[in-house]
Amino acid sequence: MQKLLKVFTGVIIGFCLLGCKQDANKNPEGPKSEDIPYKTSETDKNVLKEKPQNLSAPEGMVWIPGGELKQGAVPQDKMAMQHEKPAIDVLVDGFFMDITEVTNAQFKKFVAETGYITTAERAIDWEELKKQVPEGTEKPHDSVLQPGALTFKKTKTSVPNLYDFSQWWHWTIGADWRHPNGPDSSIEGKDDYPVVQISFEDALAYCEWAGRRLPTEAEWELAARAGKKGTTYFWGDDFSVLQEKANTWEGEFPVTNTKTDGFELRAPVKSYPPNDYGLYDMAGNVWEWTSDWYNTNYYKEVNTTGEVQKNPQGATNPFTPNNPYAKEKVIKGGSFLCSASYCASYRVSARMGSSMDSSLEHTGFRTVASIDMLTN
Repeated sequence: MQKLLKVFTGVIIGFCLLGCKQDANKNPEGPKSEDIPYKTSETDKNVLKEKPQNLSAPEGMVWIPGGELKQGAVPQDKMAMQHEKPAIDVLVDGFFMDITEVTNAQFKKFVAETGYITTAERAIDWEELKKQVPEGTEKPHDSVLQPGALTFKKTKTSVPNLYDFSQWWHWTIGADWRHPNGPDSSIEGKDDYPVVQISFEDALAYCEWAGRRLPTEAEWELAARAGKKGTTYFWGDDFSVLQEKANTWEGEFPVTNTKTDGFELRAPVKSYPPNDYGLYDMAGNVWEWTSDWYNTNYYKEVNTTGEVQKNPQGATNPFTPNNPYAKEKVIKGGSFLCSASYCASYRVSARMGSSMDSSLEHTGFRTVASIDMLTN
């Protein structure tokens, strides 16, 4: 049974490392942000920057001014991974964005009005699931193929192999958005916490109901930077203030969290200072879905064109050599599980792939609205 559970956990995650252990970039520090040139021209700069005067920000949202962006790793970021390189030149039109992740209260209202049932609450269809795994994978026992989701559990001792995520991720029957840590957990009294155990499909359903959409990866990075070009973090390059800026893992992962930042798991939204655009939790707390396909070669392929990308929608197809079967979307921002030793994904350029049907206790989302969505 233990072996089946381990296989099934891998199936549900789609073999995603969910913030895999990072290898530091050994290259010396490159030029600082002010030295990084952009490949824009006067024609390219035809981008919507200012909010139209006849539009007010929808409740709970702020205007994100359009502009140019170096999307991807900055030269001085020694923790940057290869799938963040090389940085690409993009132009993004302005848009509105939620100031926080979608909360339990907001998702509760959506479910009450629509009767929506999330992925984690539905019966598991093995015929559909087996399309995402290597041919010949044995079907787990029916006792395991029950509605549920992935939950985190600290290990009792040090973990020498931080690539083996099955040591701390566990398939938990009965885990869902109402019971994010398992059937005995609850969101009672936690209306202002980010909703989690949300699959990509769940996020899209909420967006349709709310008249919103998910951000692209380029939009997410533009919003996170809040006008700070070329910095490693949304607040700058100073790692020493991390505990004041974000909810992350402090101590030895995944054994001990010292909770220096005040929290061990999720934190209520607005627990930490916002960035300069007034956006909260653009680093840490919970990962956030974007609309882009996750493709490890995307930045390299775009860079070969030498062209500036206007409002890029990401890769045309998903691809990752570690997970050739599952279709993954880009998630951004990192979570309460990110640490310098395991997942330094509180960096602006950090990105991971998560299979579209994955529901996890450290993954939620926020929404955006472009001008045409509010004027048509």
